[in-house]
Amino acid sequence: MMDLVIRDAEVVDGSGGPSYRADVAIDRGRIAAVVQEGAAAGCRRPTGRRVLDAEGLALSPGFIDMHAHSDLALLRDPDHSAKAAQGVTLEVLGQDGLSYAPVDDRTLAEVRRAITGWNGDGSDVDLDWRTVGEYLDRLDRGIAVNAAYLVPQGTVRMYAMGWEDRPATQAELDRMRQLVAEGLEQGAVGMSSGLTYTPGMYAPDAELTELCRVVARYGGYYCPHHRSYGAGALRAYEEMVALTREAGCALHLAHATMNFGVNKGRAPELLALLDRALDDGSDISLDTYPYTPGCTTLLALLPSWAQEGGPEAVLARLADAGTAERVRYDLEVTGSDGCHGVPVDWDTIEISGVTEPGLGAYVGRRVDGWDTARRLLTADRLGTTILQHVGHEENVRAIMRHRVHTGGSDGILQGAKPHPRAYGTFPEYLGRYVRELGVLTLEECVAHLTARPAARLRLPDRGRVKEGYKADLVLFDPATVAAGSTYENPRALPVGIPHVLIDGRFVIEDGRRTDVLAGRAIRRTPVG
Repeated sequence: MMDLVIRDAEVVDGSGGPSYRADVAIDRGRIAAVVQEGAAAGCRRPTGRRVLDAEGLALSPGFIDMHAHSDLALLRDPDHSAKAAQGVTLEVLGQDGLSYAPVDDRTLAEVRRAITGWNGDGSDVDLDWRTVGEYLDRLDRGIAVNAAYLVPQGTVRMYAMGWEDRPATQAELDRMRQLVAEGLEQGAVGMSSGLTYTPGMYAPDAELTELCRVVARYGGYYCPHHRSYGAGALRAYEEMVALTREAGCALHLAHATMNFGVNKGRAPELLALLDRALDDGSDISLDTYPYTPGCTTLLALLPSWAQEGGPEAVLARLADAGTAERVRYDLEVTGSDGCHGVPVDWDTIEISGVTEPGLGAYVGRRVDGWDTARRLLTADRLGTTILQHVGHEENVRAIMRHRVHTGGSDGILQGAKPHPRAYGTFPEYLGRYVRELGVLTLEECVAHLTARPAARLRLPDRGRVKEGYKADLVLFDPATVAAGSTYENPRALPVGIPHVLIDGRFVIEDGRRTDVLAGRAIRRTPVG
């Protein structure tokens, strides 16, 4: 007798093929049987200690969030309904080149300051690790959903050579290669970069290529937030394709958007570029979120020269009137490299969160110019987060149809008014883009959110409803599933997702979060 039988579900199995009605039996954390309706005579329906009637519900593999910023949230908040309630059973952390391992004491203090806007300052978490392996061990104590990790190249550069805008010495490059190799040996699935974020953006292509050679040797993938999503977007995509081809490394393009006015309607150019590379043998995938605004920190918009030396150096420059005027000119006239080479349009910048409670009145307001931005950056000690309303719906739809597309929330959970994608990405795909708009079929969409990312992560037993696979599963109602989160109420939970299982255990049951902590670290599958 099985532990659980899910009876009469409409199985959307992750393959992209037609759905079918079946009973699915789960035993000891794995899918033990999938018995389709009308199976051959003599094939008995499975029995279980518990039977769940799934009439009217779709059963799919759990969703894989290929771009998540839950690095501390998973430790801070055992509930973590932001992702669990969406049907997410695995998140990929360590994104955009900045996270919390590998570090020494100096680097940890600096990276905490640098990404306070993404994850909080960490004062409410016992940061008792220093290596990638120790961080993954910490996750293994029990978390809400599973998590994989990318070695963050910006943190590695910070560790090896600080915040200087210069090429690495041979000794520094050797140290960076060593840190990346150690992280992969300890279980990381690849390496990320944030090439509009300091100090990672200071790395020239030759340095990144050498690090990608290390990633390739371990069978990992490179996940860059590349150098521009604005004025230089297509050149930036081409750069990443060429760089990884030279290194022999798999490439996964993070939040692969085409933003700002200069890129309106230009998604087909990006997709043609990727198709040429794929047809030529490159190993490429990408992720997107189904929304038009982006989300980052206010600090990130500043030119890279203004961020050299780290957070305290930035604050000193902001305090100097002459230097602050240079920053303004780069932002408003030249087009800062931090703002993707496009002169900033302050009307598109909305404050989504602050770290200083006394600044709460700014949340939800548009920035009315450089003077306000400078005051906020200074008073909030660089911790301010923003929504940037610069996307284009036609680009969003075109890219999500692509043959190597996967889903990623890029969900920043900090701030009083976070981007609704943090709580709504996966039901938004299923509700709006499948049911309402028909951009993807249900079967196509589920494959994008499950089997495709599992293949990129080289997970041999996840991403499908298939005998022998891990029982990471989600049951949802295709007729009602929808994101609850909105720009006005961004933390509202989804509707139409009554059950989510990880390792065969209910983390969401009848629409409510249980106390189960079934998530663990998912380590890189060894090559060979």
